[in-house]
Amino acid sequence: MFVKPEAASPLFAGPFALATLSAQDGPAFPALVTPDARALDLRTAFGDERLTVLGLLGRWETALPRLRALAADTGLDRTPVSDLRVHAPVEPRQVLQSGANYRQHVIDLHVAHRAPGDDRPENERRAEAAEIMDRRAAEDLPYVFIGLPSAITGPYDDVVLPAWAEQPDWELELAVVIGRPAHRVSVEEALDCVAGYTIANDLTDRATVFRRDMPQIGTDWLRSKNAPGFTPLGPWIVPAESIADPGDLRVTLKLNGETMQDESTRDMIFGVARMVAYASQTARLLPGDLVLTGSPAGNGMHWGRLLRDGDVMEGSVTGLGVQRTRCVAEGAA
Repeated sequence: MFVKPEAASPLFAGPFALATLSAQDGPAFPALVTPDARALDLRTAFGDERLTVLGLLGRWETALPRLRALAADTGLDRTPVSDLRVHAPVEPRQVLQSGANYRQHVIDLHVAHRAPGDDRPENERRAEAAEIMDRRAAEDLPYVFIGLPSAITGPYDDVVLPAWAEQPDWELELAVVIGRPAHRVSVEEALDCVAGYTIANDLTDRATVFRRDMPQIGTDWLRSKNAPGFTPLGPWIVPAESIADPGDLRVTLKLNGETMQDESTRDMIFGVARMVAYASQTARLLPGDLVLTGSPAGNGMHWGRLLRDGDVMEGSVTGLGVQRTRCVAEGAA
């Protein structure tokens, strides 16, 4: 269900955002959405019935000035977003995900998983972990792996919890949307390749992260993160020019109204520019691709409370709107 903003509160930062919408039973279409929750069908505006958000991102440099002008034209016919269905804002060709990228989160994990016989006080172990994180930020590389576009679902769609998922968990993240091809770009060049930002909830089944049959091969991200619907995305793509500093946004997830994650992107070990630049050293990033930047402290394992049938997750990132998804056990009516 579309999440209406509070009174006098805009949907997102800036004069417009991109969305993929549809009438209840109609085809999805690319839309320009204004902060007053009204939408303009961009197929008509661009004179292209086959236009998609991915297509717009593929010509972002020329499309952006046109979108600015359309947002400023108050005489155009717009439809209330509340009359439409909101889908994931883009269908990416590639999804790159990252882990262990929030300093406090990793410090908490380090302290929680102390080695046998390590009886030092918690403050000593926490100080040691902080030194490791500082050294990692200065000398090491981000941890990036590949996700499946088929795991993406809409920002208000139900999330089906597979019967085999014993420990489904939430991970709210800032997601970067690429706006031009990027291959082997520098940190200084990386932000020029970003079209905008959106919200992703990178669900994970903790019970299948590590292979039990072959522990020596390590993590199994296919199994643990890529069930259909395990990546609620959106609701909007907010242009990068409307986000003053992606390194200073609040990432907040509420479970059934209770705040579980609430952290600033200032706590990221590797910021957006370093993450995009690093990913581009191997992959050729394409317009519409997503780079997920990791999740802060406060996931279900931290609280000892995993997702179950009927749970409602509400995720927000400063300036990017709010997504709300309900968990449904597989096979439930």
